[in-house]
Amino acid sequence: MIIPLIPAKAGTQADSVWAPAFAGVGGFGGGVLVQIIRVADDLPEGFAKLSAEAKAEGVRNMTLLADQRASGEQRFDSGGAALFAAFGGGELAGVGGVSAEASEPAMRMRRLYVRPRFRRSGVGRALAGAMMQQGLQASSVLTVNARASDAAGPFWEALGFRPVEAPGYTHRLEA
Repeated sequence: MIIPLIPAKAGTQADSVWAPAFAGVGGFGGGVLVQIIRVADDLPEGFAKLSAEAKAEGVRNMTLLADQRASGEQRFDSGGAALFAAFGGGELAGVGGVSAEASEPAMRMRRLYVRPRFRRSGVGRALAGAMMQQGLQASSVLTVNARASDAAGPFWEALGFRPVEAPGYTHRLEA
């Protein structure tokens, strides 16, 4: 079961940090708790290892995330945007973000990546849930480009997105 994120109260830690949400995750060592946090400044501890795993798989979105964050091109810090990190068993399990869609008034799911050993355990669903919750606070329309892998389209469709033919994205959810 996934419990929704609850914003931390102002003045407790930092406004940009979210109180943890935990999900019992089966299939990973008999179950592990997943903690979702909102990333405020630096990329989370363990990001270099996660990024290296992504690169070894031929996935470039973590390199893009680091490069765009460092250059200031995409920091996930304005207009309802947010970057989230999932931790399981004390280590970084995945990351994902949401930001404004450039081509229309919508929010775009971006840079979702889950380390191979955490896949099919609920980590991706927990991250996507945090991203969607954040996006829906800013817009009633969410988009995603699910061309990264064969599993991406069915993953987002299971969360309510519908395939569309649109420039720049492949799936859309209207709340």
